[in-house]
Amino acid sequence: MDDTSLKVKGYCRCGQVEFEVTSKPLITMACHCTGCQRMTSSAFSLSSLFPSKAFSITAGEPVIGGLHGSTRHFFCGHCMSWLFTRPEGMDDFVNVRSVMLEDAQTCKPFIETYTDEKLEWATTGAEHSFCKFPPQDMFPQLLQEYAQQQG
Repeated sequence: MDDTSLKVKGYCRCGQVEFEVTSKPLITMACHCTGCQRMTSSAFSLSSLFPSKAFSITAGEPVIGGLHGSTRHFFCGHCMSWLFTRPEGMDDFVNVRSVMLEDAQTCKPFIETYTDEKLEWATTGAEHSFCKFPPQDMFPQLLQEYAQQQG
């Protein structure tokens, strides 16, 4: 399927906030940082990175939650589901919580980050692991490798 015909919907738990993406993810991730553990009440968060132009809110109005700094985490104001993040300094991208997408099964994490904070028993099956974030100069290579694997 080419990106021009791709449209994947996503929504919060209660359905008051809906969104869609019109491209394949650029990369999929699991984050083991203690912040993500606390925001998800789980061992890690799962996310898929998309270009901002391929992401749109189609119903409802998300609210900022979590930390209220320059990285903005968006939630449903009713059920409080964590929907997506707009990372600081990355205005061209949106980091969608993979489990909120209708096709979440296809979003297996390709990389995992903050493994130095992970719970010892938590495993993701990610192909690449990093103590913190990948080095900035390695990111283009990771994006290319992910794209090649996805076809």
